[in-house]
Amino acid sequence: MAKNLILWVIIAAVLLTVFQKLDSPVSNQEIAYSQFIERVQSGQVKKVTIAGASITGEYNNGQRFETIRPGHDPKMMDDLLEHNVEVQGKKPEQQSIWTQLLVASFPILVIIAVFMFFMRQMQGGGGGKSGPMSFGKSKAKLLGEDQIKTTFTDVAGCDEAKEDVQELVEFLRDPAKYQRLGGQIPRGVLMVGQPGTGKTLLAKAIAGEAKVPFFSISGSDFVEMFVGVGASRVRDMFDQAKKQAPCIIFIDEIDAVGRSRGVGIGGGNDEREQTLNQLLVEMDGFEGNDGIIVIAATNRPDVLDPALMRPGRFDRQVVVGLPDIRGREQILKVHMRKVPVTDDIDAKVIARGTPGFSGADLANLVNEAALFAARANRTTVTMEEFEKAKDKIMMGAERKSMVMSDKEKENTAYHEAGHAIVGRLVPEHDPVYKVSIIPRGRALGVTMFLPEEDRHSISKRGIESNICSLYGGRIAEEMTLGKDGVTTGASNDIERATQYARNYVTKWGLSEKLGAQLYAEEDQNAYLGSSGGGQLSHLSDETARTIDAEVRDLLDRCYKTAYQLLEENRDKLELMKDALMEYETIDTDQIDDIMNGQKPRPPKSWSDDDGDKGGAGADATEETESKLDEDSSEDNQGKPASEH
Repeated sequence: MAKNLILWVIIAAVLLTVFQKLDSPVSNQEIAYSQFIERVQSGQVKKVTIAGASITGEYNNGQRFETIRPGHDPKMMDDLLEHNVEVQGKKPEQQSIWTQLLVASFPILVIIAVFMFFMRQMQGGGGGKSGPMSFGKSKAKLLGEDQIKTTFTDVAGCDEAKEDVQELVEFLRDPAKYQRLGGQIPRGVLMVGQPGTGKTLLAKAIAGEAKVPFFSISGSDFVEMFVGVGASRVRDMFDQAKKQAPCIIFIDEIDAVGRSRGVGIGGGNDEREQTLNQLLVEMDGFEGNDGIIVIAATNRPDVLDPALMRPGRFDRQVVVGLPDIRGREQILKVHMRKVPVTDDIDAKVIARGTPGFSGADLANLVNEAALFAARANRTTVTMEEFEKAKDKIMMGAERKSMVMSDKEKENTAYHEAGHAIVGRLVPEHDPVYKVSIIPRGRALGVTMFLPEEDRHSISKRGIESNICSLYGGRIAEEMTLGKDGVTTGASNDIERATQYARNYVTKWGLSEKLGAQLYAEEDQNAYLGSSGGGQLSHLSDETARTIDAEVRDLLDRCYKTAYQLLEENRDKLELMKDALMEYETIDTDQIDDIMNGQKPRPPKSWSDDDGDKGGAGADATEETESKLDEDSSEDNQGKPASEH
């Protein structure tokens, strides 16, 4: 709209200039009135044209002139006639009707253009249906059955979810098959899952398989500043869908409009609640919407209104979770079709090393590997590029341009070695995958743990082992630098260890003194899959003190265990520190050598030419390990990262 306004102004200015040019006379020489009288009396003037006070004329030599008569001069006509000057009279010059009309209407056009611009801005901009007179029109984009090329073969890693929605495809292909037996297909399907798990892709695949029209819209497209606009758009969307039935309406991020009514401080938003009310009526009201299936996606089902979730509306929930190892392998194969890879690429091996990755993460992994290969001017993507891409996604990009001092580098090596050794020695801890003192992201160094297989829960012993390994870096600093020499690098370790311990006591019921009782309430506004834990409430002072004492006791016990392990393996700490100072990055083979008391072999990817590839500084070191999804009791081993 802003471009249109500027265009109108330019066009009006050009037209005004053109009309003025058309109406403007030929340029003449301007002279003073006294000179004009002198030249008349000297016989130089051939003819004149008088229009009010304006006088134009022509000399005997053909040159034209013009002047302005300052007042009434009765002798001028006598002089002109006496010297045989040809005299003509002319009406005062006036603007053309078109110029007058344009000049008069220009301010009105500008006001109308500005008004239309602001009206467009208030309803979210855009074109087409979002004109000034289209407030209540739906913004849903219609994709015809021939435009959707996505099918179930393009969706991998969610076999159970595909089975749940297969029935929808059959209904859309042959509705009479179910209607003959009196069966009714679900009117609404709610897809629930963490971001990037493929909810939108699965919805599009349903439409592609069924070969039906597909309306796509976001929940935020309904809500505007004017009350009633969102409800009007819902009505218009369903009216359009009825004309295309059977069809699918897909509403992405439905929590933007479907939140519970009447909650929060000061009540709900009137416009949003009106929109939600209209959506409830359209899905299951007096008028039926046969042949219309509404599919919605969200990662926050806990905030949706109960009326939206009841049978007859979104009465079927399809959970699209993070893929397991087999699902990740299938997803990788789907994305590898678009990338030229070498024959030695094994998707199963890559899948085993990427636990907790969503479909979007795996697509990003393949893309990053392709970019690494392109930078190296290769024609195919090798396993080396996939390893680099995995390290970049899980641990952050290397910061080779920043140089650390030898002292800071050595301290980082001790810190990361402490994490790795304690993690290797405690029971039920994920194996150490890689240790590096090359700065990545905001971290000076990285210790990465990867599980051998997918895990969905963690034992009491495993939680205590995780706390021990988190304290390993701080303890290693204390043993080598002294208590007064420890750095702030373990701040994130301490934060995570404390969170583990508090959940251990208040949420998971693992404290013998407090028993299996919940002492924390979940935050209703928390995102699905968040790991922040709940807030303590309705607790007596004595119970709160007991909780604090139990948390402190657990942390102290784990700290002492980790300290004892590092004291007993001080030689291995020094060996790993020396290896990190020499190679900067070590993996499982070198760690095995160190834990056996041997000098580690050089890493496979290391060469003498790589000696300067380290050293960059930042404020925080980072160790990467499996992160427990504390709200769903699932272990998101995928992209573990914590800063210290």
